[in-house]
Amino acid sequence: MIDLDNRTDASVNIELLQRIADSLTDKEIELILINDEEMAKINEETRDIAKSTDVLSFPFFEMPGAPLGSIVISEDYVTAGAEKFGHTKDDERALLFIHGMLHILGYDHEVDEGEMRVKEAEIIVSFDLPSSLIVRTEDM
Repeated sequence: MIDLDNRTDASVNIELLQRIADSLTDKEIELILINDEEMAKINEETRDIAKSTDVLSFPFFEMPGAPLGSIVISEDYVTAGAEKFGHTKDDERALLFIHGMLHILGYDHEVDEGEMRVKEAEIIVSFDLPSSLIVRTEDM
């Protein structure tokens, strides 16, 4: 189940995100949608990087009944990405959600041998998302 905290005026296809989450875990996920200003503050507080970013993930400790973690997405990045790559905001948000989910599940593209990118591509295909999203994951 996704616990959505939408702090923006964005309209969200929560059903798509829920199907993606259900394909990866049976645990609850907290999803927070914010603007770039708030994202920059969180990024600086948690990673000591004084700028916004597209998505941040915060896994929780494994405990019975506890949520798997939190995913924070910048809706400003969603809008910009959708415009830049020519797809919908729902598709862009889904890509960022997939990326965040995989980080919560332990994948890390900064140190792995490409496993996270392969898994992202598999999920994108399985949910019939635009192939342009796959190309981007290879370039990230």
